[in-house]
Amino acid sequence: MVKKIVFFNHKGGVSKTTSTFNIGWKLAEIGHKVLLVDADPQCNLTSVFLGGKFDEYYDDSATCRNNIMDGVRPAFAGTPDPIRAIDCPNHGLNQNLYLLPGHMNLSEYDPQLTFAINAPVTLTAMQNLPGSFNQLIVNIAEKYDIEYVLIDLNPGLSTLNQILFVSSDAFIIPANPDIFCVMAIKSLSRILPQWINWKNANIYNFAHATYPMPQGTPIFIGEIIQRFNIRRGVAAAIYRPLIDTIKLTIRDFLIPALSQVSMTFPVEKYQDAHISDDFCLAEIKDFATLGQKYQETGIPVFAIPDDKLGATGIVRGQLIEGRRTFNEQFTAMANNITSLLN
Repeated sequence: MVKKIVFFNHKGGVSKTTSTFNIGWKLAEIGHKVLLVDADPQCNLTSVFLGGKFDEYYDDSATCRNNIMDGVRPAFAGTPDPIRAIDCPNHGLNQNLYLLPGHMNLSEYDPQLTFAINAPVTLTAMQNLPGSFNQLIVNIAEKYDIEYVLIDLNPGLSTLNQILFVSSDAFIIPANPDIFCVMAIKSLSRILPQWINWKNANIYNFAHATYPMPQGTPIFIGEIIQRFNIRRGVAAAIYRPLIDTIKLTIRDFLIPALSQVSMTFPVEKYQDAHISDDFCLAEIKDFATLGQKYQETGIPVFAIPDDKLGATGIVRGQLIEGRRTFNEQFTAMANNITSLLN
C-alpha cells in the first residue's frame, strides 16, 4: 500500500523542498517507485525537477494541464467529469522518480476548501473538495505503481496544507537552527493536534462523498535539522545551542502533544528503525559549493557525478568527501523511513 509523507513546517526557509527532492531521489535510487507532489504555489520542487524544461512544460498544450490544480479541477468546478490520473513526468536520470507538478494559482482553491470544512452541515456540492487531492494522488499512485508519495507543502497554515496533512500517513518536520524555528515547532504542537481533532470530529461529513476523506492519522517520523556551518567537523558554536534547543522543543513540547492524539509510533518502533530518542533523522550541514552544483544540475548533492563537480586538487577532494558524507546521511534517512513505515 502506498505511503504518503508530508514535509511540513509553516516557517519558511527550512529546506522543505530540498528535503522532499533529495529523500525522494534516494528512495527511488534504492529501488522504490516514488511520486513527488508539489503543493506549494511557488513551484520550487517542480522547477528543480524539470530544470530547463520548466517553462516549456507549462507552455506546451500537451502537458500544461498535467498538474495538481488541473488534476482536481473537476471537483472544484463542479463538473460531472471524474478525477483521473494525469500523465506525470519521469526524471530522466532516475527512472523510479515521478512528479505531480505544482501550479502557481493553486491557492485560489483555498477559499472553497475553507468553506467546505467549516460549513456547519457540508453542502453536497462541497463534500468532494477535501478528498479530491487524495483521490488524485491515489489514482496516480495506482497508475505508476508508486510505493512512496512525498508531498512538499507551502510554508503556511492554509486550509490546503491542513487537508493534505490530515490525508497523509506520516510527516517529517524540516528545521534550521534559529529562534523562529523553535517558535514554529512550539506552535505546531498546538496546531497539528487541532487539525487531527477537526478530522476526527468531521470525517463523517464526507463519508458519502464521491471522494471521501481517507481514514487514519498521520504519524511523526522525525525532524531534519539543516543549513548550518561546521567547524572542525561539528556544528559551529553559534549553531550548537539552537540545534539542541530544537531537539528539546521536539521532545518536551511536540512529542507530548502529538502522543495525546495518536500521532507518534511506539518508542520501540522508532528504536527498531534506528531513529534516536531525540527524533532527529539527521543534522545536515550547509551544502556550500555542492549546493550550487545542485542548483545548476538539478541533481541531489549526493548524486552529482564527477564530471559535474568542476573543480580540481584539494577543492575537488573536499567536494567528493562532502558528497560521500551527504550520501551516507540521505541513505540512512531513506532506510529509517522505509523501516518505520513497513
